[in-house]
Amino acid sequence: MRESVHRYLNTFEPFELFGSDHVWALVISLGLFIAVPFLAKKKLNPSQQNRLGAAIGFLVMAQYIAWVTLEIIAGSFDIKLHLPFHLCRFANLMIPMVMLKQNFRAYEVLYFWGFSGMIQAAITPDISQAFPHFHFFRFWLGHNGLILALLYATVVYEMRPTLDSLKRAFIALNIFFLASIPVNLILDANYFWICGKPVNDLGQHVPSLLDYMGPWPWYILTAEFVALVHFALAYVPIHFITKRKVS
Repeated sequence: MRESVHRYLNTFEPFELFGSDHVWALVISLGLFIAVPFLAKKKLNPSQQNRLGAAIGFLVMAQYIAWVTLEIIAGSFDIKLHLPFHLCRFANLMIPMVMLKQNFRAYEVLYFWGFSGMIQAAITPDISQAFPHFHFFRFWLGHNGLILALLYATVVYEMRPTLDSLKRAFIALNIFFLASIPVNLILDANYFWICGKPVNDLGQHVPSLLDYMGPWPWYILTAEFVALVHFALAYVPIHFITKRKVS
């Protein structure tokens, strides 16, 4: 079994940036972003809405757990690569708190993390495997699935971040950053891309916004300001929604 799983994980057609698989993944994701929250809000009763929300949350979390499990079975689990010290993985583990418990503290942090970093990841995905490989589905579930969950919580559960939420999300981002530093130093790893710019599963450089932020370590400082701008942009639609309700 170990050999079969290892062979499967390492046998694939290469993913092409903005190739047909990438474009279709983005198109389908956009359709789900619009249709699922809208239909759930209009067609489902509160109990059904909660069950669907919980299912979405657990599905997003489960893809990460399934990946780690497969790597363990294949004998290829690497503590330097597979721990949840990338922002998306940590967010994947937190999202059931939003979707099952409707925890506002988790929601307000993940809202800003999701609508900044995850969108960037969707445009420049750090994957090597094309459709229909497991890693292809894992990536899109972990990133665009998270965005779908946050849209669902915003539309269906009517949760709304505030300006204070933006501040707390930014503080939480920096706490996560600081927590990742000793992990990288102890393990000689590169979690959260602190020690180098993004690479895919094969160790190949992946184009990203960090390429325009200067060399290491200066891009880390630049990324702080860019993240704050992204957070502010993510708050803009909430500002207009709130303003419209008040008026």
